[in-house]
Amino acid sequence: MKTIEEINRKIARDEAIILTAAELKSMVRAGKNVTLDDVDVVTTGTFGVMSGTMAVMMVPVAGKCSFERADSIWLNGVPAQPGPCPNERLGVVDLVINGTAHADDRYGGGHLFRDLVKGKEIDVLVEAHGRRYENQVTLDDIDYVRIITTRLAFKNYHALINPTSATINTIFSVTGLTGPFTEATVSGCGEINPLQNDPSRRIIGVGTRVLLNGAPGYIMGRGTRSSPDKPNVSAFADMKGMDPAMMGGMKTSHGPECLTSLAVPIPVLDEDTLSGLKILDHNVPLPVSDVNGRTAHTKVNYGHIWEGTDRVIRIEKERCLHHPDCAAMRTCPTDAISNNFVINRDLCINCGTCTLQCSEGVFRARLGSIELAEGTVPISLRQSDRARAERLCTMLKNRILKHEFTPTQMLEPL
Repeated sequence: MKTIEEINRKIARDEAIILTAAELKSMVRAGKNVTLDDVDVVTTGTFGVMSGTMAVMMVPVAGKCSFERADSIWLNGVPAQPGPCPNERLGVVDLVINGTAHADDRYGGGHLFRDLVKGKEIDVLVEAHGRRYENQVTLDDIDYVRIITTRLAFKNYHALINPTSATINTIFSVTGLTGPFTEATVSGCGEINPLQNDPSRRIIGVGTRVLLNGAPGYIMGRGTRSSPDKPNVSAFADMKGMDPAMMGGMKTSHGPECLTSLAVPIPVLDEDTLSGLKILDHNVPLPVSDVNGRTAHTKVNYGHIWEGTDRVIRIEKERCLHHPDCAAMRTCPTDAISNNFVINRDLCINCGTCTLQCSEGVFRARLGSIELAEGTVPISLRQSDRARAERLCTMLKNRILKHEFTPTQMLEPL
């Protein structure tokens, strides 16, 4: 048996063996008998739509005594809630802004958070006592700015289907979820998900140090709707250390959503910890639910989603007929496709929407399918980006190896 303190001493001496979850799973798939001598820390991660994301910040607006207190405030048109502190006559506004708030059907809180982290100038509009006050700020102008999640990183999530003939606008579809049983949308990074790799909750708890959107942060505790069977966590981190490639916004048929990521190191303490880390996609349950009320329909596994499928969208330009109204470009939920038919890999989350919208097959990927009693149902949308989550695991591994990140002991269990 090892302790976190012993592992951290090995890290300090450059003697620790750090593996990403993908590296460990590859060893397991290859038939290697992985033992405690083979690994000290495994980095896990997830990236995808996380509705329970918000930001808390204090934004400069005008000079002192310009207004008493803000009644309303918008950042790039996205509405926020002033407070809780009134900051009377100080010209600054404390605010809370939800990742799911939106200025229109293409731009929301998630887009705003990413723009802030990228250093873009943000338009601020305040209404106070019938008057308007405007300012432009960047992240450097904001002294206090944190991302807080009310819930994220469910121990994987579920696939959603529509058993009715009516198309349903939902956050789980880009163009509307059709039926009956014609398509399925899915969330969850399967075998590399942090909570999936700590089934006994011995590592991940209150005070566990993590990367939230690429920035050092901490687990606060359980998230909303967390349960023993489907746990999730709440976390926080300073926005100023975040990586714009590990966060963002996504358009859906029911308004913009927020993209958030989490990476967690799992120190390998004993055989029980190692056993939990050896789980593979086909052993990870994937509940299938009716989008109407989220009622359970059946259960499959994440092997259908991530085994034998393509992590990354491919592009074959020679197939393009140059339609003046490119459906793939128009419907891309992250605006990752440009006029010259290039995919912006910084924005693309490999969701697969373009592969179904392009009738010429310019954009290609095997997305997989699930087997139901009603028949084979193809996956039409992935709201989690496994490739990006694996990059996040590598980012955390490298930071540990460079002594830029140290795993911590939790303060108390979830």
